[in-house]
Amino acid sequence: MSHRLYCTRLTLTDFRNHAALDLDLDGRPVCLYGANGAGKTNILEALTMFAPGRGLRGAGLLDLARGGEAAAADRPRPWSVAARLQVEGETMQLGVGAERTPEGGTKRIARLNGESATPGDLAAVARMTWVIPAMDRLFAGPPADRRRFFDRMTIARAPEHGVQAAAYERAMRERQRLLSEPGYDAQWLAGLEREMAGHGAAIAAARVETLELLRRAIAQRPDGAFPKADIVLEGALEEQFLAHEKSFDVEDRFARALHDARARDAAIGRALAGPHRSDLTVRHQAKDMPAEHCSTGEQKALLLGLFLAHARALADDPGAGPALLLIDEAAAHLDAERRAALFDELLANPGQAWLTGTDANLFEAFGDRAQLFRIGA
Repeated sequence: MSHRLYCTRLTLTDFRNHAALDLDLDGRPVCLYGANGAGKTNILEALTMFAPGRGLRGAGLLDLARGGEAAAADRPRPWSVAARLQVEGETMQLGVGAERTPEGGTKRIARLNGESATPGDLAAVARMTWVIPAMDRLFAGPPADRRRFFDRMTIARAPEHGVQAAAYERAMRERQRLLSEPGYDAQWLAGLEREMAGHGAAIAAARVETLELLRRAIAQRPDGAFPKADIVLEGALEEQFLAHEKSFDVEDRFARALHDARARDAAIGRALAGPHRSDLTVRHQAKDMPAEHCSTGEQKALLLGLFLAHARALADDPGAGPALLLIDEAAAHLDAERRAALFDELLANPGQAWLTGTDANLFEAFGDRAQLFRIGA
């Protein structure tokens, strides 16, 4: 085991149900066990605060505070998370939390080695990817869930993807607001459409890069406990980049499509074209079967196969690097053979794995190759 990225200390203060938690760690995988409601998932969520966005639950800033917003009203810092990481042999200190502002509001703060940092700064140091039980029916759920899943994979490789997505959403909302007004300013609207087109093309291009890296990683995986998947991105902009069209042409075509769709989008109250409508389709490669038609166990295995391929793609990408691998309720729908296979793959990955489960026995296949922590009383 030669992990190039791992956490050696994690400290939570007033985060979710943890008033104070301090874990001293080594480079082995981290297995958290305890009863439901003990706070195991909260620890994984705390780690995801170092990633761009709102973490694995998508929670609001004050929702993360112990006791909720009302209980945290008298705390200058409603919550904080700190970690010490080993990154390619270098020690890095990360911190994130919520802080009261003089105006009475609350803002998110981030620190890297004692200095103020941006979410992108932290993401470049602490790349991570995760699987949670809510994803178990990802392939049978709505396209929006798969889009978020794939965008999270893309952000782990390219943190700026999240910035582009946020800017695209803002421009799209403003365009729709303008379309709802009688006698709107056509020049202003055209400017918003050009802005949407620029950000939309960047989003699609980044997704296609992730898709191609992921496909290569899947092809290199051995046949085994976690079946290989055939993956396709369905979206006009992504398909143009896959056809090797130039970014300028993709952007220009999208801007013209938005212009031509003004009347339609105004009538229905939303934009019907763009990367916000794209979808990820997945097929069980060996069975040549759509993932949504597979059994619950097969869907879980397919998801974990994608997760492991993504971890390998990040580690092999010179522009990215190893990632922390977070798996909530790791044993769900897995028999003993698949659990052992999963653990072996996690041990071989250059990024440290964090897993949760209700019983220490679920992790016995690790032996002494992992560190176990009981969470809760």
